[in-house]
Amino acid sequence: MSTRLRERFQQGKAEGRSLFVAYVTAGYPTRADTVPILLEMEAGGADVIELGVPFTDPLADGATIQHANQVAILQHVTLLDCFGFIREARAQGLTVPVLFMGYYNPILAIGEGRAAAEGAASGIDGFIVVDLPPDEAGSFLVECRARDLSFVPLVAPTTSDARIPLLAKAADAFLYIVSVTGTTGATSVAVDELPALLARVRAQTDLPLGVGFGISRREHVVAVGKVAEAAIVGSAIISAIDAAGAESPARRVREYVEHVTGR
Repeated sequence: MSTRLRERFQQGKAEGRSLFVAYVTAGYPTRADTVPILLEMEAGGADVIELGVPFTDPLADGATIQHANQVAILQHVTLLDCFGFIREARAQGLTVPVLFMGYYNPILAIGEGRAAAEGAASGIDGFIVVDLPPDEAGSFLVECRARDLSFVPLVAPTTSDARIPLLAKAADAFLYIVSVTGTTGATSVAVDELPALLARVRAQTDLPLGVGFGISRREHVVAVGKVAEAAIVGSAIISAIDAAGAESPARRVREYVEHVTGR
């Protein structure tokens, strides 16, 4: 398990607050913007960062993140490039935990062992692999655990009670709770339905829970923070970048993160 992730969740608990997890697609809007955006995310109040690995078929993502993936792919941004972005960001002072979020094919293309080794060497803390369920991730879990990298499974509203223990067994840092059925950014989080979903999960595990999909406004972050250990925002950050215009995308991201976290 990533020490940085464990300590960050412990810190949030000690401070009596939920963590804020910020997502951005690597290489969006340009390669040169990625590291500055990561640094400004932390400066703005992000507790954990998810760096999206560009992929041609991001099936769990809505139009906003799909577009960001397409732009990054046109710049030929690869998984290996993503490791390079984190090396550079760490060298410039990035301290928060970083998770790579994406799909299995780029990992398979370079090999699970190399992906885990490059990840550990670059300074990431783990992987969220949307289309790699734990019951098919045995060999990759071994590679991650050998290098103290976390593997974060997803729990959807449609996940059965019987399956939750399997997902929890594969996790060591937290579980990613998908708040809605559908893609990222497609609909707003159903705040009133969250307590029941989280109660089903908490009945099966003591792991921290991070809620994502459909969270875009400060009131969403506040509401999620009352029932979960982390609120995860992605599409709204991409939209903030799109709204930057002639301004610095990194500065606009920092302003957005400061606003929704209230820090």
